[in-house]
Amino acid sequence: MGFSEAIFKVINVSGCPYYKRGDEFIITGNALLLEHNKGSKFISTIIIDLPQKRRECRTLIAQLTKVLVEYERIDRIPESTISCGECHGEIKLEHKKGATIALVEDIKQYSTDVNTIASLLCNFSIFKTLDETSLKNFVSLLRLKKFAPQERIISKGEPGKNLYIILSGLVNVVDQDGISITKLLNGDVFGEMSLISGDPVGATIIVMEPTTVLFICGQDFLKVLNRFPSLQMYFARLLSRRLAKSNIMISKEFSSGMTGTLSQMPPVELFQTLNYNLKTGVLKLNLSRGPANFLFRNGAIVQAQYGRKNGKSAFFSVLGEKKGRFQFLPGLSENEMNMPEIGMFMELLMEGLRKLDEQVQM
Repeated sequence: MGFSEAIFKVINVSGCPYYKRGDEFIITGNALLLEHNKGSKFISTIIIDLPQKRRECRTLIAQLTKVLVEYERIDRIPESTISCGECHGEIKLEHKKGATIALVEDIKQYSTDVNTIASLLCNFSIFKTLDETSLKNFVSLLRLKKFAPQERIISKGEPGKNLYIILSGLVNVVDQDGISITKLLNGDVFGEMSLISGDPVGATIIVMEPTTVLFICGQDFLKVLNRFPSLQMYFARLLSRRLAKSNIMISKEFSSGMTGTLSQMPPVELFQTLNYNLKTGVLKLNLSRGPANFLFRNGAIVQAQYGRKNGKSAFFSVLGEKKGRFQFLPGLSENEMNMPEIGMFMELLMEGLRKLDEQVQM
């Protein structure tokens, strides 16, 4: 699942040395004030994509940051115009919430023209990693679909079939008890986790207002993912950001040792949690073909053993396991701390997922 974005477009320039009319600034993130019994904490995760081949103006960046701080969330930013005139020039930017609706109509109008659709979607964060040719290849595999309020797009526990990209509308992500986890808007992505890991869908997506999506079937998505390394990195970052939000409590439990089952936390999620949170210790697994042991140093795997397999081979084999128990024990010996990594974690993970996909298709 992705993150919402707001686009501010330059509509007027008078002597600004940095930017031109039509330049766009894309903002993602949140700026929240959290109250608790020991006081308050202000948490900000703001990312501003600047126009390509332009110098940065920190005064304007501060103005854009101020907008998100004021409204807390991207979806709360109203249609507005802001000005920056701190230097010798002056610039005005406009934010229109209705831009996505026009985009949907344009895509419907040119539904058979891959070149036109690619040009309309190039500012979506998922597509920014692709060059023009790659984007057109990806777009040619996408399909358009509409959903009415209260419809379920996917349900927790069912096999993952498609990757979805929201063009317009609003959906609710709920758990097995019907409790809302988060809400997704235009530009957000969902359905990728089950396609990448091979595990069932982890949450139910319910439509809150009329929603239009683009989707690509799982088989085509995995082919595209294998073909374009830049997309692999996009989804690796996306999964890491998701884990950062959902695994705060898990991370605390790992600090003092933790046990669990692979049905609760599949191997892909388990390994990524340890890697993202830079954990050091021993991961012990009791699996169908015997015990497995992995040594982690600051999130990197320095030793892997499963039956007679060691290193990368052991890691790839454990990724495919569905049942078993695990235990994480913090701490390594001095000798273990000096062991070399068996490989770059994200490269290992992507290679392992490709191998799993190949086994399924055989």
